[in-house]
Amino acid sequence: MYDLLVVGAGPYGLSIASHAAAAGLTLRIVGRPMASWRDHMPRGMFLKSEPWASNLSDPEGKWSLDAYCAEQGMTARHGEPIPVEAFASYGLWFARHAVPPVDERMVKALRLCPGGFEAVLEDGEALCARTVVLAVGVLPFTEVPSALSSLTPAHVSHSSDHSDLDRFRGRDVTVVGGGQAALETAALLAELGATARVLARAPRLNWNDLPPFRERSPWQSARSPLSGLGCGWRNWLYAERPDWFRLLPEARRTHIARTALGPAGAWWVRDRFEPVVEVRLGQRITAAYEWGSSVRLELTSRSGELSSLETEHVIAATGFRATCGRLDLLGDDVRQGLKAMRDGSPAVGRDFESSVAGLFFAGLTTASGFGPAMRFVYGATFTSETLVRGVGRRLRSGTAGDRIPAPGGGVRLAGSGVVIRN
Repeated sequence: MYDLLVVGAGPYGLSIASHAAAAGLTLRIVGRPMASWRDHMPRGMFLKSEPWASNLSDPEGKWSLDAYCAEQGMTARHGEPIPVEAFASYGLWFARHAVPPVDERMVKALRLCPGGFEAVLEDGEALCARTVVLAVGVLPFTEVPSALSSLTPAHVSHSSDHSDLDRFRGRDVTVVGGGQAALETAALLAELGATARVLARAPRLNWNDLPPFRERSPWQSARSPLSGLGCGWRNWLYAERPDWFRLLPEARRTHIARTALGPAGAWWVRDRFEPVVEVRLGQRITAAYEWGSSVRLELTSRSGELSSLETEHVIAATGFRATCGRLDLLGDDVRQGLKAMRDGSPAVGRDFESSVAGLFFAGLTTASGFGPAMRFVYGATFTSETLVRGVGRRLRSGTAGDRIPAPGGGVRLAGSGVVIRN
């Protein structure tokens, strides 16, 4: 039985595995390394975060993006975006150097077993571990507007469904959303020769400014500190003090996680986007149906005016919503003990442990617990250091995954206070 099973091999899973290995834990990491970056982002995209804020985390800070770029003869300068393909390659390089070999099979089911957890892999093999961390990224949580639910995959997709946009050459494509994914996807489509438009509910598009110089005077830093999430004291708090963020009331945390650092395009997309992409703002899709080989969208403006448009394909760049209900791999015994926050995401304690003793979460699923940094690679360092310490505490307690009698009948998940009635 392993001390720790890491489910997911993206930036968070790889970083946690690196710290766990350095701490001397016996561990297994499963999942396809950097899968969402390699298979679910079109060629030609760039990282929105600054290169210095995009490091995976190892205890010595040895395997940074800057070190990878130097080895490859590339540059990683402030204010110069990094291609997604290069970042994915960096993640694979990190995996080779900083973590034990990654098992690329997928976990299909996770359930309790004596002393911990049993994970069933896609080929039927079962792995047992005293503790588990779910670092499953964003792909289980894709969000598509309900008005598009009647369309078939031939006519609607999520922005994360595409690693290659070539099939849309010469076609009419409507991208729904007003954030970076929507704006960059539309720009790429137009550059491929598609007729691209963006449809957004917001009354205007927001664009990030050119980043300020990283070298700042003491006065500038005191007035508006620079952090991995941008300038200003609020962003500094989100980026550098997730442990302080966790002390806010739950309602405040979930609101900030949903609204902070809202939809906006990177400064380097704007010049590529504005000359070539049609934009329809303040429009809500009320209905969608297939119209021969096309799609007809019924729209309502913010003032209530009705209109419609026809397009050949709709790409929903409408983000992700991390809820417990979308974690299909959880067995019923685990799911019953899992407490959710008011936004549906798993409730986690100070070290990312859920209400199920020994089950930890990382990444997007913890944004309502620890703040907006958990939506970005920048949060991987805090998460890895804090979570691995928590795993150590749980292992020393000897109660991970145990089920023991609870007063009044039923069972209590050890260390969690959660009671399951018979």
